[in-house]
Amino acid sequence: MFDREVEHGGQARGAGNEGMARVCARRAAGIVVRAYAARRGAALPGKSVLNYLQYLQEARSESEEVRGVASHFLLRITPEHVLPEDVDLIAEVAWLARTLFPDCP
Repeated sequence: MFDREVEHGGQARGAGNEGMARVCARRAAGIVVRAYAARRGAALPGKSVLNYLQYLQEARSESEEVRGVASHFLLRITPEHVLPEDVDLIAEVAWLARTLFPDCP
C-alpha cells in the first residue's frame, strides 16, 4: 500500500496534479505512522491520517527532525493551492519510512 501511494503521488505530480500528489504522500505517511505505532505497541488517537501525523509531530520521544517532517504533512495549503513552505512531501514520506524503519529495504 505504501509503495502504491508513493507511486500514485509521483504519477500525479508528473501529470501536473500537485494536489493529488500531496494527498497520496499524506496517505503514505499515515501508513508509515500506523505501522510504526503498531511496532511500538502505541495506540494512535482517532482514525484520521491527520490525527496520526499530529501524534508523531507531538511525540517528544522522536527526534526534532522526525517531528519537523511530520509537521510538513499538517501544513494547510494557501488560497493559491500550494504549501506555504517549499517541501516535497513525496520525498519526505520516503525519508520518514527509511528513518522510522531503518531495517526495511
